[in-house]
Amino acid sequence: MPGLTFVTTAPGSPAAAALLREYYVDIVGRYWGRAALPAEVDTAMADEPSDDLQDDTGVLVVGILNGEPVACGGVRFVGHGIGELTRVYVAAAARGTGTGSRLLAHLDGLAVVAGLSTLRLTVRSDLIEARRLYARSGYAEVDPFNTEPYAEHWLAKELH
Repeated sequence: MPGLTFVTTAPGSPAAAALLREYYVDIVGRYWGRAALPAEVDTAMADEPSDDLQDDTGVLVVGILNGEPVACGGVRFVGHGIGELTRVYVAAAARGTGTGSRLLAHLDGLAVVAGLSTLRLTVRSDLIEARRLYARSGYAEVDPFNTEPYAEHWLAKELH
């Protein structure tokens, strides 16, 4: 997609912080089936911090389309060549443009450079669009690898 670029950034950068908040507003609202309350979003962000998506423990990227931050995604380095895909979000205005697929491909590349051989993730059943995107991007269902409270599907992909 012309005009789409990716920038590696700290979770606390203005663009990343804004997109991470949008991500939580979206997933918390979907979970409750209504608009998320600010306190609910704050609690979710505190319960699941993104601070480790930098330096030696992970990476966070922001997708910029025609000068506007519209997407984010991260890889948490968990060890033994394994990374966990997390915080994947595409703003509503950029959905259906290929931004999500390009974001995942970019994260795959960063994971390979970091020496990872496998990416895995968990996703809730209600995040239908995300599950479709992951399937199109080569992720397949695997046996559960954690007991996170919101994990309903466990997916993984071998990197080449």
